[in-house]
Amino acid sequence: MKVDIFKEMEDHDVEQIVFNYDKATGLKSIIAINDTTIGPALGGCRMWDYESEEEALMDAIRLSVGMTYKCSVAGTNFGGGKTVIMGDPKKDKSETLFRALGRFVQMLNGRYYTGTDVGTTGQDFVYASQESDYLVGLPEAYGGSGDTAIPTAYGVYMGIKAAAKSAFGDDTLKGLTVAVQGVGKVGTFVVEHLLKEDAKIIVCDVVEENLVALTDKYPQVKVVDPEAIYEQECDIFTPCALGAILNDETISKLKCKVIAGSANNQLAEPRHGKLLHEKGILYAPDFVINSGGLIQVADELEMQDNNHDRVMAKTRTIYDILLNIFNLSKEKDIPTYEAANRLAEERIETIAQIKRKYVRD
Repeated sequence: MKVDIFKEMEDHDVEQIVFNYDKATGLKSIIAINDTTIGPALGGCRMWDYESEEEALMDAIRLSVGMTYKCSVAGTNFGGGKTVIMGDPKKDKSETLFRALGRFVQMLNGRYYTGTDVGTTGQDFVYASQESDYLVGLPEAYGGSGDTAIPTAYGVYMGIKAAAKSAFGDDTLKGLTVAVQGVGKVGTFVVEHLLKEDAKIIVCDVVEENLVALTDKYPQVKVVDPEAIYEQECDIFTPCALGAILNDETISKLKCKVIAGSANNQLAEPRHGKLLHEKGILYAPDFVINSGGLIQVADELEMQDNNHDRVMAKTRTIYDILLNIFNLSKEKDIPTYEAANRLAEERIETIAQIKRKYVRD
């Protein structure tokens, strides 16, 4: 596919795209900065074996837009950005590749902060930190705030409870059936939270090791094939894998009343959010419910220290934010993703108005 880059930037309100290449290490990466109205851009670095440069570019753009909305709704003082690295994370990583990436991030001089995402780890950014001051989420042993999967999963759990309250009138999860798609780090933590409330759990994953690790610890969990997860009789469907899984084919299979999970960009297209609304399925917008990791790294930058209790307290507010979104959706009869977008855009515009007032440096 041929991409008209400036047209895509116009359509998605992207401020800046930076293409980075390092011959010595083979690094090929793209940094997309979507919006810096509220503050510097913040967004993780994804390493993926993309089929084409165009696919990598569109992923960076799409994810950077999501980060802008996520940062705004979560109440942080950051805008949205994203980095993608073209390459197989199982074969193409090296110390020098991430140090090269760190140099490119440093060149942006604080316009953009990044950290781990799909395909990258804390150790990758320990290497990058030798070349850049603008990294977040490093392991605690290296002065960072640690594993973002912990607050992300906790935020998803709080979001599931908020969705249950809105859909079923009570946020107690005991006896409810939850189908979890993907039990990597975040998905496994989510399952553990749900089991503590005596929810009934169905899971799937394309990685057999993840399933074995989970079921060895929790044999009461039911495992199904990945393609069968959409058709499970359940109260809540919880996507915790990759995005675009809510589409024409899968939505017709769903047998749930609520969708609430950690995966980014779950809607294949915005119209699928409208389709869920029309079908009476309550959808927790992904960029709201999965913002716990963002909350942690934003707190790390804003507070200049690492305080787990403070992060978890901030993450609990996802419950109230989602209830507000669900109520706005009902009041205006609009899809929940539109309600979430409105809240994000209103905050960005209001802060933009405030920032127009002159203050002498």
